[in-house]
Order: sequence, then structure tokens, then C-alpha cells
Amino acid sequence: MKSDSPEYLAKKAFFDKVLTIYGRNAVMEALEDPAVTIHKLHLSKSNKDAEVLEKMKLIASQRGIEVKYHDKTSLSRISKNAKQDQGVALDIVLEHYGDAGSFIAANDSYRIIALDGVTNPQNLGMIIRSCAAGTVDAIILPSKGAAQISPLVIKASAGTLFKMPIIKTSSLKKTLEFFKQKGADLYTLSSHASRSYKDQNYGEKTIFVLGNESDGVSPQIESLCDTSISIPMQRGVESLNVAVTASLLAFL
Repeated sequence: MKSDSPEYLAKKAFFDKVLTIYGRNAVMEALEDPAVTIHKLHLSKSNKDAEVLEKMKLIASQRGIEVKYHDKTSLSRISKNAKQDQGVALDIVLEHYGDAGSFIAANDSYRIIALDGVTNPQNLGMIIRSCAAGTVDAIILPSKGAAQISPLVIKASAGTLFKMPIIKTSSLKKTLEFFKQKGADLYTLSSHASRSYKDQNYGEKTIFVLGNESDGVSPQIESLCDTSISIPMQRGVESLNVAVTASLLAFL
């Protein structure tokens, strides 16, 4: 069996970190942020003259960003949202995207938040923001069955998305199993757990698993976890929003 060439693997690794956003406001905000690494600006040939488009082209020229022109159908294939792309799309390079193997190789100790079926983009953005501000070293984000990086997530994260290491996975179960094999301890949150999250002694390799907004952590993921901890609450409150929970864990 023929193995992939180093050139192909390097190209694949690069494009695995590329995120395409769309919409004139989101694209302009990214273009104006020097901290954002940009691969390419896409514009529809059918766009009518507009000041914002001229400004985009000017910034692209100043930053040395390639500009590609497409017919409307081709652009919609790039943006994957013909109804809302407004004739523009932008390829952003997420420098902190990576895989589990690369992360473990580079980190002897860590605290990670893994997301199991978190579907609300606003929640995802706020989780990213809290983790970037706190002591979390990475977020594990499944590529299916969960909110994905989008203009709404970028806005909710207030730009911290571009600073936060994110481990993408096609199988959360397999990724968590891999981390366990490498010595990580996995925790879930439960109102029924007897030990408070503040009283638990954490090891050097810790992963907190947060679940879906309505159903919590799925049974197959919960079965992998070592310990369940609780956030003590008063006045009969049963649970917290997943983004609020992430914030508390991020500042442990």
C-alpha cells in the first residue's frame, strides 16, 4: 500500500486548520484583526459595487491576501450558506487547531474541557471565551452532532477562538479513550455526586466532560468517565447552563 507523501500530509494538515466564514460583517471583522491568519478572500462576481467590498479588497491588498472571484453558485459551495453569505467568504487559518496525538506529544500536564453534543453556537462561543481566559489548556470539539465554528460562535467568543487550542475529533469516544490510555482522568458533572468540584484532588492530566444542553453527557461517554463531581447549588436550583459550568471549571 502506497503511503502518503510528506507534501500531501503537510497540505492536509494545513487545510484541516482552515475555517471558512461568510457574511460581510463577520468577514470584515476578521480582515481588520491583525491577529487572525487569513488564507484567501472569496467574492462573488455578481456583487454590486459597495463601499464595504472595496474596503475588503483594499485590506486584502495591504495584507497580501489572495482574492478569488467566483460565480454565485461556486461561492455558495465555498460558503455552504447561499442564503446568508452576502456574496463574500473568507478562509481563516485556525493556528491552534490540532489533533489529540499532537497535543499529548506537546503537553505533559493539562486541563481540558470536552464537549459532548453541545449544540448551541452561543454556548460554544462563550465556553471558548471562558476557557481562553481561564486555566483550560484545550477544548475537545466533535465534528458531528455538535455546534461547529461559525460567525455566530466567533462573535460569542469575542475573538478568543483564535487564541484557544481546539482538538477536533470525528469520534469523541475514541479520543477520550486515547487520552485515558495516556493517563488522563475523566470527570463528569452531576447534581447527585457527593463530592464538590472544589474539593476534588485533580491530577496533572484532567478532562472535564460537559454534555448536551438538554440531555447531558451521553451514556457511552459517561461510561468512560472515572469520577462524577458536583457544583453545589442553593435555593433548589437543579442545574446551570453548560457555558456557566465551563466558566466555573475554567477558573478552578
